[in-house]
Amino acid sequence: MRKCLPFLFALIILSACQPAPSLTVTKAERWGIYRLDLTSGETSLIYSAPREIGFLRLSPDGSRFAFAQSSGGDQNEDQEIYTLDVDGMGLTQITDNAYWDLYPAWSPDGGELAFLSWRANSLGLYGLDLVSGEVREVIDSPDHEADPDWGGDLIAFTRNSRIWIIEPNGSGARSLSNPPRAGEWGDANLPYGDYDPRISPDGSQVVFERLVDADSPHGGYDLFLIDLKTSQETRLTNVGYSLGLADWSPDGSQLVFIVSAVEGEGRYDLYLINADGSGLRDITPEYYPSNFLCRWVEFSADGKALYFVGEWWEQE
Repeated sequence: MRKCLPFLFALIILSACQPAPSLTVTKAERWGIYRLDLTSGETSLIYSAPREIGFLRLSPDGSRFAFAQSSGGDQNEDQEIYTLDVDGMGLTQITDNAYWDLYPAWSPDGGELAFLSWRANSLGLYGLDLVSGEVREVIDSPDHEADPDWGGDLIAFTRNSRIWIIEPNGSGARSLSNPPRAGEWGDANLPYGDYDPRISPDGSQVVFERLVDADSPHGGYDLFLIDLKTSQETRLTNVGYSLGLADWSPDGSQLVFIVSAVEGEGRYDLYLINADGSGLRDITPEYYPSNFLCRWVEFSADGKALYFVGEWWEQE
C-alpha cells in the first residue's frame, strides 16, 4: 500500500492543478428560454425557437411556463399564447385566432390565464380557462389595458400610464398610482408614468417601474413599491436606468429585473435588489457573450434559479 501513496499524491496534485470546467451558454436558434442556477452559475437551454419569445411567466407550482410567440407570421395577429413544461417538453398552443394575444399571467391556482387581447378597438384584459378553453372578458375599456399580473384575489395592470387593480370577475377596478406627468410624452418610447406591476407573494404590495426621465429613447426608470392597503409609495432605486419587468422571489425578500440600458449604453443584464431597496447588483454571469441579451426573467419556485428569455442579437 505504501508504494502506491506517491502515485496517489501525484494524482491529487494533478487534479488540483487542472482548470475548472469553463461555463458557456448554449446557442441553438435566435431565441431561447434558459435556466440560470444561482449557486453554480451554470446556464442551461430549455427551449429554443427562431421567432421571438416574450412575456415569460412561470406557473405558481413552478411546473410550466406561459409565454407569447408568433404562430408563423410577422403580424401582431399571428402572436398566440403558449405553455411549456419547465423541462422543455409539452409545448402547447393555447390560443389560435385572428386576434393579437399577449402577456399571459397565471391565476394563483394555475387553472386560468389572464392575458391581453386586441378583440375590439383596444387591448383588453381577458381570462382563459385552461381546462375548458373558455375565454371571458375581464375588462376592455376604450383605453388600452396592459401588463397584467394576478396575485391572490386581485389582478394588477397598467392603464393610462398608471397602475390599476381589479377583481378577477371584472368588478372593483380602481387606479392605484398617480405618477407625476402621467401620459406626457418626451423622447422615450413610452410616456411618463407607471408600468409592469407585480403583486408580492403575500399580496400586500405591488412593485412597478416608473418612467422618471423621458429625454432619451431608452427612457430612465426606477422601481417603486406601493402598499395595497395604505397606497403609500416607497422608492426602491434612484438610478434612472432603463429597467423593469421585476419579479418577486418566492419568499418576497428579493426582486430580479432586467436592465436594458445604462446612460444610453445597451445592456440587457440581470439585476437583483433586496425588497427593502438595499443590495442592488448586476448578477449577469461574466461568461455571457456581449450579443446574448436577457429579455424576461422569473424566479424558480424554490428561489434557487432564474428562468429567462435570451436573445442572440445580430445586427441587421
